[in-house]
Amino acid sequence: MKGRAYLYFISLVATLGGLMFGFDVGIISGAIPFIQPYFGWNELQLGWGVSSILVGCIIGAFGTGSLTERYGRKSLLISVALFFAISCAGMALAKTATSFIAFRVLGGLAVGAVSVLSPMYVAEVAPPKIRGTLVTIYQLAITLGILVSYLVNYGLHEVDNNWRWMFGTGLLPSILFFTGLFFIPESPRWLVKAGFREKASVVLERIGGMKFANSELKEIELSLKDAGGTSSFKLLFAPQYRKVIIVGLLLSVLVQISGINTVVDYAPKILMTAGLEIKNALLQTSLIGIVNFAFTFIAVWLIDRLGRRTFYIIGSSGMAITLLLLAAAFHFEMDPIFTTICIMAFIAFFASCIGPAYWTMISEMFPNRIRGQAVALASFTQWVFNFLVVLLFPYVLDAIGGSFTFLFLSAMSVVQLLVAWYYLKETKGKTLEEIEILWKQL
Repeated sequence: MKGRAYLYFISLVATLGGLMFGFDVGIISGAIPFIQPYFGWNELQLGWGVSSILVGCIIGAFGTGSLTERYGRKSLLISVALFFAISCAGMALAKTATSFIAFRVLGGLAVGAVSVLSPMYVAEVAPPKIRGTLVTIYQLAITLGILVSYLVNYGLHEVDNNWRWMFGTGLLPSILFFTGLFFIPESPRWLVKAGFREKASVVLERIGGMKFANSELKEIELSLKDAGGTSSFKLLFAPQYRKVIIVGLLLSVLVQISGINTVVDYAPKILMTAGLEIKNALLQTSLIGIVNFAFTFIAVWLIDRLGRRTFYIIGSSGMAITLLLLAAAFHFEMDPIFTTICIMAFIAFFASCIGPAYWTMISEMFPNRIRGQAVALASFTQWVFNFLVVLLFPYVLDAIGGSFTFLFLSAMSVVQLLVAWYYLKETKGKTLEEIEILWKQL
């Protein structure tokens, strides 16, 4: 296998990490109505039980940067797949809240690490013209994982010990991910950086032919030569990198405090607060998952045509409007169907624009010399704010109500729009080395 078929295969295997990402994040939503009474949690304890995975995500994302520079992308992905499997089995068998949370944190380590590794790997093997599309498939895999988790939740809602089966089903994609990783190569850019030029040449030639391999090798080597020396965490804030790091961190904060994971993790709870019974809440959550998955195909089709910045502007505008409508739905106590429609519209804008554009930008915007640690820092930042949002959301929703909660999230989407409008550089169709030069002009 070689050429486009080989490229699609290795990208597909790498993006299975996104499937596990989505599954682990989404499966808790349908389990909440059952594990909350099982463990006797109040609202703040529930927030901790749901958000504990994000503690692992923070550690996993932060620690992955230096490890991936030392050991490469592939070996760490293999370890991550094992963590996924162990955590799914552990949560399914947990007898106490402490053991459940411990395995959920372990799963978070895997999710945090894969959020750095999978999009980075795909960006480093993909040719410029289709890099956005291939990295977007990672976001598509996340939405598929969320959809699968929602369907599993609905299918098991009347089964005895259903929440245990919900978590246990994650073993199947974990094993598939682990097996597939033994059939993909190491990232060619990491191979060049580590001194394995010939191995990198073989991988690039198999992906795009001799001419492509020679061209890519020259650009990679020139980029690394211009950077000089080895990278360090301190180097991230050197003057030549400071601006691109700040923009990356802003994107990472705003992608979370604009509210996506309040919906992904708490959709049934939001709908039950709006007046639906649990069965209908889980059914409509599954419909939300379908919208999330389906609208991601828009990004797969158009992100390399319209560009990342355009997607950010459209998506942020749509999210601000739909969250404002959602706030109105709670304030005026509208029919729960209208609430569901608002949530679906919000998800549609995020799935088709912001989610894919964010992971694509983060995977490609940083220079070769610091990419591993810079992507890890950006991912770490978004996980920190993800944790804070998911931890506090049940308490805030209960304390101040849905109208003020979603009004605040709408305002954050407006801020995201302003950052995109004034600070984002368009990167479609450019090599990673050309993007490095582009950001120096900021």
